[in-house]
Amino acid sequence: MNKLDLESTNIVEENIEKIGALFPNTVVETNEGLQIDFDLLKQELSKNIVEGNKEKYQLTWPGKKEAIVNANTPTTKTLRPLKDKSVDFDNTQNIYIEGDNLEALKILQESYLNKIKCIYIDPPYNTGNDFIYNDNFNKSVEDELKESGQIDEEGNRLVVNNLSNGRFHSDWLSMMYSRLKLARNLLTEDGVIFISIDSNESSNLKRICDDIFGENNFIVDFIWEKHKAPKNDNKYVTFNHEFVLMYGKSKELFNIIKDTRDDNNLDKFKNEDNDPRGVWISGPLLAPTFSSTTVYEIEKPNGEKILPPSGKCWAYGEEKYKSLVADDRIWFGKDGCNTPRIKRFLKELPDGIVPRSILFHDIVGGNQKAANELQKLFDNKKVFDYSKPVNMIKYLISKLCIKQDIILDFFSGSSTTAHSVTLLNSEDNGNRKFIMVQLPEKCDEKTEAFKSGYKTICDIGEERIRRAGKKIKEETNAGIDYGFRVYKIDDSIMKDVYYTPSDINQSQLSLFETNIKEDRTADDILTHVMLDLGLTLDLKVEEKNILNNKVYYVADNSLVACFDENIDINIINEICKCKPLKVVFRELCFKTDNDKINISERIKKLSPETEINVI
Repeated sequence: MNKLDLESTNIVEENIEKIGALFPNTVVETNEGLQIDFDLLKQELSKNIVEGNKEKYQLTWPGKKEAIVNANTPTTKTLRPLKDKSVDFDNTQNIYIEGDNLEALKILQESYLNKIKCIYIDPPYNTGNDFIYNDNFNKSVEDELKESGQIDEEGNRLVVNNLSNGRFHSDWLSMMYSRLKLARNLLTEDGVIFISIDSNESSNLKRICDDIFGENNFIVDFIWEKHKAPKNDNKYVTFNHEFVLMYGKSKELFNIIKDTRDDNNLDKFKNEDNDPRGVWISGPLLAPTFSSTTVYEIEKPNGEKILPPSGKCWAYGEEKYKSLVADDRIWFGKDGCNTPRIKRFLKELPDGIVPRSILFHDIVGGNQKAANELQKLFDNKKVFDYSKPVNMIKYLISKLCIKQDIILDFFSGSSTTAHSVTLLNSEDNGNRKFIMVQLPEKCDEKTEAFKSGYKTICDIGEERIRRAGKKIKEETNAGIDYGFRVYKIDDSIMKDVYYTPSDINQSQLSLFETNIKEDRTADDILTHVMLDLGLTLDLKVEEKNILNNKVYYVADNSLVACFDENIDINIINEICKCKPLKVVFRELCFKTDNDKINISERIKKLSPETEINVI
């Protein structure tokens, strides 16, 4: 029986919940309970910094508001395809982006909003030697920064965050905050993010994730056993683990794929005695707590009689033990001389086991395995430090990604995530797609990578995808997507306007015949248009020649585009046969305004539902 509270609906509480769903970081704890931080809410809705003086329980640091502004400020950057670096560009659905990941995340906002099922990132750990992004360089010192090597000619902003930096934690937090805010927008409602981190910033990372994703959407903080044998790399304690933080966008919608028998550590399952029940592992026959009723003498197959160790007892009573022996479930080793162990058969383990919070070295691999598998892939050359093991990322992805999902890594490094996705697809014939983002950070000329011809981290990551794909195909012959489309972040395709009409003379008018930069190709323009219209980069593009005009068909009739000068008006009849959802032309396509009107009217007549666009 429910007791009526005889009160009307608390509209304020409902509104706070609604605002919190959109902007989790604006919900704060006060003496009156949960409330909205209106200064932060104003900040979320503003392109400029909003000042506020109220003190509240919340995570803050110098630069937090600037980080929110950085995330909310639109970008004019775009992507340009690099077909010569790509593999099977016309058919693949995988994406590799060279450039600043903050800009990349902004560029992807419209096309990939709510479309990424899984994000895995391995960001800088902030050890005092890591490079981090600085997103707030003042233009007045740009030349000095270039000379010192802190940014390159393309404006990439990487600096070493030394422990002596007065904003050591703040700079790292600002870098991560703006990127995670944008990443959250890309996740599907049931999507998740995995973030590798060590103890230097693990506590702060969890705090900012609570802020961005909502504390209630925390799922687990995995412990990854990175060393099988601990290394003496600390004077206080020896660290042999790191963390993988996991958050969902909406935890109540998250559904993990539980382990099956086949997911268990098969390497440990053997059948040393050819038991007809199949492979098995053995465990100690000792009980966790002492009981005098299960202390008795056991005779080994070799005739030796033994008792449990002092203070210990057997796990079962003597009668139960005898029945286990009769059922061939006790193992004394091949020579019959070892301590008795109980056999557990793989076929008898239950399905639907929830994954454990500890990622054991024996199951997913450690640092050394990751280094070895990458070095072997590159002809025994050490081209990259501190990559993660393929099996670890593959395991995490396999717990939630079905065969058609998209996986994003915007700190992609050597492209372990892409390698993992390809391997997982080969195992279950999946069609998972990856998007890798990596700044083309220059390799040190003293490194083996540079000497082997890899000038940037992107060169290494792209080559790894090529080599891993080739190796997997040779080993499995799986009919999956081994290719990837490479794009680089660049300035807008549109010309900058620096002149007022009074500043222009007759000789300069030719500069304004087109609003698109002269060095941009039709492929560049098409990519920009697809992003601007919210189309994903993995869509199939078909190029046709119609009446001597080059026409692009994207995903059949999702978009039809022509960027030629002076198009033949009769191509409209052919274009409209497929009833395109959108068509795009350049201004230069039309000789006169009358041509533009005539073409528009003809499209409206032949395909009334088509949206007409001009660039």
